[in-house]
Order: sequence, then structure tokens, then C-alpha cells
Amino acid sequence: MDGNDPGNADTEPDGLTARLSRMALGPARAAARSGREALTGEAERAIDGVLGGPMPETVARAIVEHHVVERVLAEWLEAVARGDAASTPERERLVRAVEEALTSPAVEQGLDDLIGSRLTESVATRVVRSPAFEHALAEVLQSPQVRAALMQQTQGFGSEVADAVRARTHRVDDGVESRIHRAIGLADGETSGFGGLATRAVGLVVDSALALAAYLVAAGAVALVVSLAGSLRHGLLTGSLFGAGWMLVVAVYFVFFWSTAGQTPGMRLMGIRVVTGVGTAPSVLRSIVRFVGLVLAIALLFLGFLPVLFDRRRRALQDYLAGTAVVTSP
Repeated sequence: MDGNDPGNADTEPDGLTARLSRMALGPARAAARSGREALTGEAERAIDGVLGGPMPETVARAIVEHHVVERVLAEWLEAVARGDAASTPERERLVRAVEEALTSPAVEQGLDDLIGSRLTESVATRVVRSPAFEHALAEVLQSPQVRAALMQQTQGFGSEVADAVRARTHRVDDGVESRIHRAIGLADGETSGFGGLATRAVGLVVDSALALAAYLVAAGAVALVVSLAGSLRHGLLTGSLFGAGWMLVVAVYFVFFWSTAGQTPGMRLMGIRVVTGVGTAPSVLRSIVRFVGLVLAIALLFLGFLPVLFDRRRRALQDYLAGTAVVTSP
């Protein structure tokens, strides 16, 4: 081949230049590769040192203490609830994953196992026995809201019991009266607006108990005062005094409530009241006459109450004497 060929002249310098550049840059490239390998190894050792030190625990503790995960999840859930979060396939997959996890039988079984485990029982026992729990419970029970709720529940329960007893006694009044009227051939009349025998009996029992409680308090106070002067001797005089005191307390009890409110606490419980012919509460004098009639009706072995079963206004002996009637009140 001729050395004066132009093509060979152009090619040979280029190949020589390439070879010279490779020879010149070879050490630089080798140094660069060695540097990268050294830097990579040093970076790996630095990362290992960081991960092997206290840094991960510190970061994890900070995330837990500052509730980072909870705040992020709460903000995301709020955004989803408001519809602010963009509807993306990742969001839809996450929502489906959360729903599937919440409805998963495995999750339910795990929760059941956790609740029924001894660890849960031990933790619950320790929490209940802790001073903090006792203090919190005491504050809750002493709060005005709890007291108001308990009072409301108690009043509601008492009203329900009173309504049930009142309805039951009214039915007994009507049933007994109807049977007696059919037995003697007497036509039934409109008597539901007046207090019947059973209703009066329950109210009288309640009033007797309250009057007895008042008498015991008064007699105890008197006995305590008298005992300061000497010992009490049981005899005819002492018994008479206590009997007179009992009669006085009972008389004051009935006369006071009849003449002021038109009904005693027992009558109020049963939903009945005493009225005169004009519909007002009896006066003190009329109440005294009615109390005397009540004592006579009881002394006659309760025969003074029998007219209630036959009278159209269900009046007893004391009502005839005092000109009163016992009506049902709303």
C-alpha cells in the first residue's frame, strides 16, 4: 500500500491520538474508580455506624412521643372524610385495605384473644386499683351532673312506682265494687272520679306510718328531756300520757294536711284529695270532725268504710259526718 495514500494519512494520526489519550487518561480513570470505591465503602461504613448507634432509637422515640403517626393518620382521615384528599388509586387501595382490615375475621379474632388474655386482665386490674383511677372515679361520682342525673332517675323511678300502685289500686276499686254490685243486683254507676276502698286503704297505711315516725321522734325527744329529772317509771299514768301523745300527734297530722293542702302525703301518693261540697279543702273545724269520724270508722272494726262500696260518691262514715268527699286528683 502506498504511503502517500491520503486516506491512510488521515486515519493513522487519529488512531495515534486515541491511543495517546487512553494512555494519558488511564491513570486518572483508575484513580477515579478507586476514589468511587473508597467513597462507597466509607459511605457504607458511615451508614452502618449511624444505624448501629442510638440515632434510630432516638428518632423512633421522638416519633412516638410526638404522636407523629397518629397526627398524620388523623389528618389524612379528616381529609378523606371532608373529601379534600385527591381521589387516587393509592388512596382507594389504602381505603379498601383499612376497611378490609377492620372487617377481617383475623383482626376480630386477634382482638378477642387480646381482650381475653391474662395480660389484659392484669393491666385492667392494675388500672382499677391505681390511685389515679380511684381519684378520677371519685371526681366523676361527686360531679353535679352525676348527682343531678341520679336525682332525676330516682324521682322518675319513684313516680313510676307511684303511678303503678295508683293504677293497680284503682283497678281493684272498680273490680271489687262491680262484683259487689252484681251480687246484690245494684247497677254500676259512674264512681271512677272518687277514691275507692283500696286506694283509701293504701293511703291510710302510708299516713299511719308517717304519723308513727313523727310520734316516735316527738316521744323520744320528750323522754330524753324527762330522763334528765329522773328515771321514767312504767305505769298507768305513763301509758296514758304516751297514748294521749300518740292521739294528739295523729290528730295534728291529719287535721293539718286536710285543712291546708286537702290531702295527706299518703293521699297525694295515691292521687286522691278531700274536698267539700263546693270543691275546696275542708276547714280546720271540718277536718277535726272528719278525724273523729275516721277514728270511729276504725274503732267499729273498719265497718265505717263499707259505705264506700255502695255510695255513688264513695263516701265513708267520716265523709258523711264532715260533709266531704274523696276525689281523684290529676
